[in-house]
Amino acid sequence: MGNNAWIVDNLNNALNTWNGKLAEIWQLLTQSPQTFKGGGVWAVMVSIHGALQAIGYGLLVLFFAAGVVKTCGSFVEVKKPEHALKLFIRFALAKGAVTYGLDLMLAVYDIVQGMVTTVINRSGVGGMTGMTLPQELIDLIASVGFWDSIPLWAVTLIGGLFVMVLSFTMILTVYGRMFSLWMYTAIAPIPLSSFAGEPTSNVGKNFLRSYAGVCLQGVVIALACIIFSTMATAAPAVDGSVSAVTAVWSYVGELVFNLLILVGAIKGCDRIVKEIMGL
Repeated sequence: MGNNAWIVDNLNNALNTWNGKLAEIWQLLTQSPQTFKGGGVWAVMVSIHGALQAIGYGLLVLFFAAGVVKTCGSFVEVKKPEHALKLFIRFALAKGAVTYGLDLMLAVYDIVQGMVTTVINRSGVGGMTGMTLPQELIDLIASVGFWDSIPLWAVTLIGGLFVMVLSFTMILTVYGRMFSLWMYTAIAPIPLSSFAGEPTSNVGKNFLRSYAGVCLQGVVIALACIIFSTMATAAPAVDGSVSAVTAVWSYVGELVFNLLILVGAIKGCDRIVKEIMGL
């Protein structure tokens, strides 16, 4: 290959970065927040969750009192058995939500994780297929002289930069989902305490719906990866009848377009889930 080895190396480095980020996404989709990065972050979030439970219990009483004042016109109504029983049940359920909120959230996550596993198993895709540089393109680059390799270097540099930017954009979106799961876990006692009062219960409902939506993003991301893997089974075609610069530019352009489709689908998972959940 001679002096043009660095051109091929530039493209291979970009593809290796993309393949590494795809493999990392697959790992993130099949790994729980409890075990991710050794479970260190999860332990901290659980500790914060436990500390905020004390505040949640205080807000529980406050929301309950506000709900009683809002829903009952006078103290006489509170003494009625049906009203008293309704208020007692609401308070008990709200307290249970604050006390066992973490278990409830983990149950929701396990259900959605089961959906992700089912989608992956039924698709027959055990992981993302890595992309490699076609041998025809390598041979075409090797046949180029020194002066002709200068514009070729510019093309591969721009193309490799695009691929690496798309790789990091894609993985940041998936990491953002994991960060959201941790944050929801940490602050859960505060919004869940709002179930104690009827006027404030919508806060808790919206919190649970939003959390379920974040969990459901994993299913949408898995579907996007599966669809992309099925579409991109064949590498972009290499036309050997044109110049090396044109062939490389055509290959890089088609490659970037395919990657843009996946990145767009992954970044749009939040919008898709919001439309599904009505958020």
